[in-house]
Amino acid sequence: MSTLALTGCASGIGAATRTALLAAGHTIIGIDRHGADIDADLSNPAGRAAAVAAVLERCGGVLDGLVLCAGLGAHVEPPSLVVSVNYFGVTELLDGLLPALQRGRDAAAVVVSSVASTQLPWARNPLAAALERGDEAGAGAIACQAGARGGHLAYAGSKNAVTVAVRRRAASWGAAGVRLNTVAPGAVATPLLRAGLDDPRFGQAIRDFVAPIARHARPEEIAAMILFLLGPDAGFIHGAQMVVDGGVDALTRPTEF
Repeated sequence: MSTLALTGCASGIGAATRTALLAAGHTIIGIDRHGADIDADLSNPAGRAAAVAAVLERCGGVLDGLVLCAGLGAHVEPPSLVVSVNYFGVTELLDGLLPALQRGRDAAAVVVSSVASTQLPWARNPLAAALERGDEAGAGAIACQAGARGGHLAYAGSKNAVTVAVRRRAASWGAAGVRLNTVAPGAVATPLLRAGLDDPRFGQAIRDFVAPIARHARPEEIAAMILFLLGPDAGFIHGAQMVVDGGVDALTRPTEF
């Protein structure tokens, strides 16, 4: 039996992943804003530090896996919150929990990114420089100053940056003996998607975002990929992004991969 920490465990992809992990016999330390094993606000440094400390206390400093599902959508105001949770809520937990993962058994971590991470390339990402230097306030200000584009910039920019952050950790995490990958979903039938569809600023764009497989993914389909990446059959997959989007990335970028 393995012990894994899971953020965003209360709904959507995180809840589906929790169910699948429990069914597979794992022990889960769930993290969310309310009603989880650990209640934590990942939108600020104190909340993130408290989450790391609480996980380490519960697991006794030894983790076999980590899944970072917590994230906010483009509709959330202010956009700076999206940047804080989607980027710093991932990178600070990755770095804070790596020592515990090193002590685990065949440990692996999976970060939920998004197919949107491919739509705003790093070279054109206005948040890139600020995020790379750890300037949370500066990156948030850029998103907030983008006006009507702020939500989309915060979401796509943070997801692009977090995928880059994972890939840039491939060498050090590989040397530490811990695999690290991202999953990039397309549109998934979750409360987050419903909130976006109901937002007059973003709803139509989301409805127009139709995959070649013309439906929304089920949270369980994303959870299945996460479980695979955590398991022994994925033992040589490291630093990769697995796109689970019904073909959207292939449709929009057929020559880039």
